[in-house]
Parts: sequence; structure tokens; C-alpha cells
Amino acid sequence: MNWKNALKDYRHYLKIERGLAANTIENYSLDVEKLSNWLQLNNNKVSPLSISEEEVQQFIYTLAKTMNARSQARIISGLRGFFSYLVFEDYRQTNPLELIESPKTGRKLPHTLSTEEIDTLIAAIDLNKPEGERNRAILETLYGCGLRVSELTNLRLSDLFFEEGFIKVTGKGSKSRFVPIAETTCKYIELYMHHIRAHQDIQKGHEDTLFLNRRGKQLTRAMIFTIIKRLATITGLHKNISPHTFRHSFATHLLENGADLRAIQQMLGHESITTTEIYVHLDRSHLRKVMEEFHPRR
Repeated sequence: MNWKNALKDYRHYLKIERGLAANTIENYSLDVEKLSNWLQLNNNKVSPLSISEEEVQQFIYTLAKTMNARSQARIISGLRGFFSYLVFEDYRQTNPLELIESPKTGRKLPHTLSTEEIDTLIAAIDLNKPEGERNRAILETLYGCGLRVSELTNLRLSDLFFEEGFIKVTGKGSKSRFVPIAETTCKYIELYMHHIRAHQDIQKGHEDTLFLNRRGKQLTRAMIFTIIKRLATITGLHKNISPHTFRHSFATHLLENGADLRAIQQMLGHESITTTEIYVHLDRSHLRKVMEEFHPRR
């Protein structure tokens, strides 16, 4: 079995048996391709069935010269999953990454914006341009619902349940959840839908897509990044922000105002509460308020 065939079988396994999303499958595949390309570059014709721990370790040493610890750990995790699959299918007896440890990455605290900074960014949007109403609705939805950028670009008209006060969000692993949506956010989405989207020439296959580009197609993730970076430049905001910054701000502000961590976990679509707990580290004053309010010795 060569690398191409092994990867093809692995992709099929990830899609059919594990039901992973296309983006996740693509990321796992890239990890395997990096190893395969490195072997080819070094004229090493070893197959995925015979590659040794030493050869994989040498590849990881090469990664360490150009990648940070977090990126290395992600690739090691992806490769470990690939070889675990080969062992599971009886193609190999052992996993060459079984004894290879991932580098320590620590927990990186996310950047957040204050409510004033978010208001300033939204106020900087030029509503005289056709895309202005759309961009305002995008930022209001990112912050108001705490969405990932891919969740935002994949939103459908059929996912909007404004009367019930919810939107349906399809997250990682194609798992769906219902997220509450504020009346203000609903208002800006409806303004965009009625004043801009309703007059667009929508391309076939995108009739149900909520946020469209000027050609009537689904917006790309890169375009959302560009919109936010431009607004940061216009307002003179000297922070390295991205669409995910609005998601982090959503969670942090909820926590600061007394929201339950479990509720935030459900709204963000985190499988594990430990992922959500990172927001506890962002605001120590919130922890003191909780102590003062709830501890019997307060």
C-alpha cells in the first residue's frame, strides 16, 4: 500500500465511519501529506506500512525548525490518528507515534474586545455602500451569537427561527445546535435581507445562503477576515483581531455578566467544559464577585 492509497482509504473512513466534516478531513489529510512529501523530498521510498518510529521522529525534528509548538502538536496528533487507523485495520502492528510525545504548548489566552471597541468597529462600517448593511449584520451575528467563522458563512435562511428567538448553527463534525439570538441582531439581519439581499442576482445553489458576496455566492472565510482587518485599520485599533475574536468576546462578556459556564459551553458548541473554562482565566474580577456573592464566609 502506497501513501496515496492509504490516504484515500483513511479519508473514506473519516467521512463514512466517523462522520467528520469536510474541513476536518482536509486538515487530517494535510498532516499525512506533509509527511509523505517530506519522504519524497528526501528520496525515501518507505511506505506507510513500513515507516519506523525513527523516520517519523526525524520528520518531526524537521518540523521543529520551522513551526511553533502548537503547530507541531497538531500535526503529531493528526499523524497519530492516521497510523492508529492503519493499526485498527490490521495494516500495521504498531503505531510509530505511540511513544512520541507532543511538545508542551500551554494554554494560550484568547484576545478579546471591549463592548466599546466592538461598537466602534461596527460604527465605522460605511452604510452608504451596498455591502455596508451586510457587513453590519455579519459583525452583529458574530458577536451576538458567538459563532465560528465557518458557522457564519454556512448560515442558511432556513436556519433562522426569529419568532422563537433562535438560529440553528452547524458546527464542528456537522453537529447542529440552537443558539439564542437577540432582537437587535435579528433586526440587522432582516435589514440586510430586505434591503440588499432581496435585490441581488443569486447564483444557483446559493438560494438558501444567508450572507452573499456581490456575485450572489456564499462568502468565503477569507472575506470575513478581510472585512474585520479593514475596519480595525480604519478605527486605528492596534490589536491582532479576527472573526474568532468576536466569539471570544461573546463568551467573555457573558461570563463577566454572570452567565453560567455550562450555558456558555452549549452556546459555543464545545464538547468539553474544559475548553470553555479558558474564559474563566480572562477576568479575575468576575471570580472575586462570585466568591463574594456565593461563599458562606463572604
